[in-house]
Amino acid sequence: MRVFLRRVRRRQRSVNGPTRYRSAAYHPLRPWQVRERRFRPTSLGRRGLDPGEVREFLDQVAGDLATVYDALAQSRRETERIKDALRRWQSEQARARDERRDDR
Repeated sequence: MRVFLRRVRRRQRSVNGPTRYRSAAYHPLRPWQVRERRFRPTSLGRRGLDPGEVREFLDQVAGDLATVYDALAQSRRETERIKDALRRWQSEQARARDERRDDR
């Protein structure tokens, strides 16, 4: 029963791992969401922020987010490549160890 409960608890952990908590309602901001975000025009004339500057800033933020997401994806691909290589190496080592044991 304890083993079952441990497995259930592991499955309930966040996708980001046990050290970082994210609620189920949290959705990371995507570059297209930043680019498409529009603000309501201000009332009473020229009060508020300059819409052109806001759009320029949002485009810059979206570009930075896109760069970060690309780097993250590349990092994850590299991690998977290294993990696969390590698994292959461990399998080869185990086979070699078993062969040496059989030769004795």
